[in-house]
Amino acid sequence: FQKLLLNFTWWVNRKDRTGRNVFEGGFLGLDNIGVFDRSAPLPTGGYLEQADGTAWMTLYCQNMLEIAGELALTDPDYADMALKFVEHFMWIASAMGHLGGDTGMWDDEDGFYYDVLRLPDGRAERLKVRSMVGLLPLCAATTFEGKILAKYPELAERLRWFLDTRPELCAAIHDPRKSGVAGRRLASILDENRLRRVLEKMLDEEEFLSPYGIRSLSRHHAEHPYVIHAGGQEYRVSYLPAESDTGMFGGNSNWRGPIWMPVNALIIRALLQYYSYYGDNFLVECPTGSGRVMNLYQVAEEISRRLASIFLKDQDGRRPVYGGSRKFQDDPHWRDLILFYEYFHGDNGAGLGASHQTGWTGLVARTLHLFATNSPEQVLAVGRASVVPETPVTASPEPVGAAGGLA
Repeated sequence: FQKLLLNFTWWVNRKDRTGRNVFEGGFLGLDNIGVFDRSAPLPTGGYLEQADGTAWMTLYCQNMLEIAGELALTDPDYADMALKFVEHFMWIASAMGHLGGDTGMWDDEDGFYYDVLRLPDGRAERLKVRSMVGLLPLCAATTFEGKILAKYPELAERLRWFLDTRPELCAAIHDPRKSGVAGRRLASILDENRLRRVLEKMLDEEEFLSPYGIRSLSRHHAEHPYVIHAGGQEYRVSYLPAESDTGMFGGNSNWRGPIWMPVNALIIRALLQYYSYYGDNFLVECPTGSGRVMNLYQVAEEISRRLASIFLKDQDGRRPVYGGSRKFQDDPHWRDLILFYEYFHGDNGAGLGASHQTGWTGLVARTLHLFATNSPEQVLAVGRASVVPETPVTASPEPVGAAGGLA
């Protein structure tokens, strides 16, 4: 925890250029997802405020709050640390949800989050690329049962004072004072309205929802590439469901359309967090426009099913992961040996990139196990503990904190 605290402090001190709780820089591994190479100086000058980097810091706050909360149950010295991360979360999340006169990451017309380009002359422009960058804010969501607030009433009072004296922090994000199913509290950048709007795009088969999971870039850009001119050059982002068409980051990585397992796993995690808070009353169309209505547990399970179908035999006995490779599709010595590719074709599920990415792509096994050993009723009864394999699945005897807020 102490080493993580040092790392968190480095991010806050070094990657928040203006002190406004929006982040730039750092390397999140999304390689060519942006219109510019985000690891190099911008051709326009200025700097980027990154929606994914800021969302990552918001989730980092939530993770540190979870750890501090657990430690505080046996060591009171960590109670103040828990409050520190609640405050950090509120400042960063509210900056990301900013609606004021300045250009923020949230675009209310599109119902989506974008990176913001801050130019040297003070102008700002949203880079309207519909990509995983705009879905990661959805992933910064965590529910809290309130154990620490029940144990430390004085902490609950300090938290209530912090939130009540800064109502502007709750104006454009989910209000953490509102209780959900079983009295749970939710830390989330997205309020219910924005969550619905982002899910509408994410679950649209003409945008992000592939037969094989969630794409890294919207299919919308197949017909509508994003183009910007800077320094006498044209920069373009088009939907590329297979390999990259640029040499950026070596050219052997592509976040402009393919399906990547680690971010799909983050989306599934977040949907289960939202479900444990909103319950069965929060329903969405899945796919968008289909008329088929699901709760968020069912949406998470549907995404998991689509991810698993990459590796399973279809009605013709062929595995999408092996695409047109006759050796792996037909040879009895090879056809049942499964390779865990780095990423997958956004339209047909074929494996791409490194063929032995058995770390993050192996997450598909975790999602299969998760839904095989869980149920919606269990998630609602037990909360997030139901999706942690090391945690006994029994209802907690501890009371949920009565004070408004998190922890």
